[in-house]
Amino acid sequence: MSSPAQPSNGTVSFSVDADVATVTLNRPETLNSMNDEFMNDISEAFGMVVADESVRAVILTGSGRGFCSGADLRAAADGAEDIDPQAQGDATTDSMDNVFHPAIRAVAESPVPTVARINGVAAGGGIGLALSCDIAIAARSAFFVATFGPRLGIVPDLGTTWQLPMRVGRARALGMSLLGERVTADQAAEWGLVWRTVDDADLDAAVAQVVDVLRRGSPAAMARIRSAVDGAMQRDLADQLDVEMGHQAVLIPRNMSHGAEAFLAKTDPSFPGERY
Repeated sequence: MSSPAQPSNGTVSFSVDADVATVTLNRPETLNSMNDEFMNDISEAFGMVVADESVRAVILTGSGRGFCSGADLRAAADGAEDIDPQAQGDATTDSMDNVFHPAIRAVAESPVPTVARINGVAAGGGIGLALSCDIAIAARSAFFVATFGPRLGIVPDLGTTWQLPMRVGRARALGMSLLGERVTADQAAEWGLVWRTVDDADLDAAVAQVVDVLRRGSPAAMARIRSAVDGAMQRDLADQLDVEMGHQAVLIPRNMSHGAEAFLAKTDPSFPGERY
């Protein structure tokens, strides 16, 4: 495992093993809660993924007992009585625009597939962070809780209001958001919130199995599959057929004959490394 440069605030660690990067949220004492330094480190880590053309997949996970417990509420509560509410609102909006949202976009727009290894609680904005990844695999002891409305009196953010209805439908999205009840990992898999739930002892093996498939695929095909799927809800079928054909015009001459040859020979293909 190589030891590349680390994000500057030390709240997230970054490593590369062969062609797989691991981004580890590293504030275990707060269940990896979010503050400005933490989110900037996420952006930096995914910037390293962009810069390292050898990386073919990314694992995003948490250290300690949790994946991510959402915003660091200690920072919001400290001195709250002495802060003008309007000034507090302006500061929060500025932080969201300039720090939190860029981090979420950095994950969602990763040039290579991303896998959320959900090792514990994903609460509040931690849900949005987990669901920004392409594939989410949860340990059976993990759970999800949208604390925003009933506990904090705010709207779910960091893409959560987009992710939840897209994945689980309106009824469940509103139930999670309005009631703030825990959703177990098994429920999350049943609902389509995550790809798979496994026993805690099997989490690393399940993630490794998925990552092995992703890293052996064509990076260009992986990027184009994600782009086509992400834009599908904004297009009708005729337009989507055109989008698919546009991608095929690039990928078929690059990959198809080799992939077909390997398939017929019952061997694994070895695709070129270009990302686009």
